[in-house]
Amino acid sequence: MRPAPTILHLDMDAFYASAEQAAKPSLRGKAVVVGGLGPRGVVATASYEARVLGVHSAMPTAQARRLAPNAAYLVPRFSLYRSVSEQVMELLGRLSPLVEPLSLDEAFVDLEAGGVADDTVSARRMGERLRTAIREVTGLSGSVGLAGSKMLAKIASEQAKPDGLALIEPGTERELLAPMSVRTLPGVGPATGDHLRRAGMTTVHDLAEAGEAELVRLVGKAHGHGLYRMALGLDDRPVVAERDAKSVSVEDTFDVDLHDRVRVRAEVERLAVRCVERLRSADRSGRTVVLKVRRYDFSTLTRSETLRGPTDDPTVVREAAARLLEAVDTTGGVRLLGVGVTGLADYTQEDLFAQAADARELAARASEVSEKPVAEDSKPVEEEPESAEQLAARRWPAGHDVRHTVHGHGWVQGSGVGRVTVRFEEPGGPVGRVVTFRVDDPELSPADPLPLVRDPVDYSSWPASLPKSRSGPVSAAGGESRP
Repeated sequence: MRPAPTILHLDMDAFYASAEQAAKPSLRGKAVVVGGLGPRGVVATASYEARVLGVHSAMPTAQARRLAPNAAYLVPRFSLYRSVSEQVMELLGRLSPLVEPLSLDEAFVDLEAGGVADDTVSARRMGERLRTAIREVTGLSGSVGLAGSKMLAKIASEQAKPDGLALIEPGTERELLAPMSVRTLPGVGPATGDHLRRAGMTTVHDLAEAGEAELVRLVGKAHGHGLYRMALGLDDRPVVAERDAKSVSVEDTFDVDLHDRVRVRAEVERLAVRCVERLRSADRSGRTVVLKVRRYDFSTLTRSETLRGPTDDPTVVREAAARLLEAVDTTGGVRLLGVGVTGLADYTQEDLFAQAADARELAARASEVSEKPVAEDSKPVEEEPESAEQLAARRWPAGHDVRHTVHGHGWVQGSGVGRVTVRFEEPGGPVGRVVTFRVDDPELSPADPLPLVRDPVDYSSWPASLPKSRSGPVSAAGGESRP
């Protein structure tokens, strides 16, 4: 524990949904839900307007539609979210060499290591300036927590939401934590929380009073020891700049179970290419290819193959994944497929051409086996072709960017019955007009997202001096500071 609140936790507010509201003037102040839109879709993020209606992350989209039927339901635009995340992480990196990203929208920062804060006053001032900088650069808001440990800084940022700053003074930890639910502590999920509740422990105060020996008896030695320390407000974990990824993977859940073996293989190969794209964007390579298959009955199978050396070659990964698929029975139907690469490294095996040739030879052998005649009484299950509306939804995802040769930049509001409806508006502009086109209109094409802020303030000197905004001096961000 530090004597000063110099560990900062930043959590962007309803990140995906807020980015969509900032990009689409017609959605500001309205309920927005971002996630999978199919029958098996899941909510990734809901705006605060949607949360008031009961919608939350990880909820099935079908349930969200019942709670908020008038909300805007959008397919995620990860290229936009990654771009904004890079802007935010660049600002954090200017504050300290010790920045620990947890996700695209969340990170810890050691302000003391950067020499920008060493006491309560300087930490609060830097937290306020950071929130101002994020809004100036991205147009979005973030909540900041400041404390003497990572655990308490994260708790503080939760208290500050939305769009606020909360600071926990060192020495007040136990008093602050005592009345909170045990679920507040890291690592206490629904199962552990229910187990503690049955033992009569519902608050952090109950855990501290029970003592370490009782918690070890209830939840085991490792978890019990850590739980007791957290109940006392003790957390010595440092901010770690490099959180080395152990794997890179992608997966898709299908609205309708896949039965056609050719379609299943095509999806596996497509996922393998996407996986390699992520691998290369992280400047990594990997040695082990992993295939994940969730079947019609929810049983999940994983198969893996270790290559002769690390690779980022899409051909090698694609063909390895295809070989793994040959060992999996998919006749009952497949609801989810995933491809991943583990055993990451910073270099690739030089003998990739020989490795790819070996892979092709093995794949050819597997293909010969699969093409052998089947018994007359064995009838393949015919895959239902995608409907015109399914094809339109795949080509024109709701919320994604388009460009029309006459009307300019816009975004897809929806598609169906051979039509796609587009609202033409841009970030920072007025609410745009809506126009409907045929799905095959030659003048309409997919487009890249526009930046949320067209002319951001220059923070190249951050944090040495606070720049001036376009409208005058930047005031310190509002936000309640709590003990």
